[in-house]
Amino acid sequence: MNKAPEFSRPFRLDAIGGEPRAVHVEADEAERAALAERFGLVSIETLAADATIRREGQRVWAEGRLKGRAVQSCVATGDPIPARIEEPFALRFDPEGEISEDELELEESDLDLLSYEGGSIDLGEAVAQGFSLALDPFPRVADAEDRLRAAGVKSEEEAEEARIEASPFAALKALKGE
Repeated sequence: MNKAPEFSRPFRLDAIGGEPRAVHVEADEAERAALAERFGLVSIETLAADATIRREGQRVWAEGRLKGRAVQSCVATGDPIPARIEEPFALRFDPEGEISEDELELEESDLDLLSYEGGSIDLGEAVAQGFSLALDPFPRVADAEDRLRAAGVKSEEEAEEARIEASPFAALKALKGE
């Protein structure tokens, strides 16, 4: 049994016409808390989108702008890092199983393709996923390197140099006088 998305904003196909229709979706406090847990965030302070949706047959297009503020954890120190996302999106919803393989080879500027089941699309879940993907996957506070070094953690370059120096080939090279 599929669990319902935390931020579900379904729009029935029979209520979406061919003319663009302006819509607004916004996550409430409970939805933001549940999404923060799913995405591994400290918190989501705001999450909303303004969009226009339109339908052609069984296909639905949604274009708009998503906005959100969250608090992430630094991957190195665990310190909280505020994040602000504001970006445009362009989506096309196709019925489940109707996205063809040749349509999956899209250029970067093309629409994101999503599928739906039944008679409605879920713009809330699409916005939540877009927000999650727009966040920095490896957030770091500005002084993370200094703090790690002070704690005795080596940088990647230092660790690689130490690994090379400790290799048996380095010992053979030293014996040969190179």
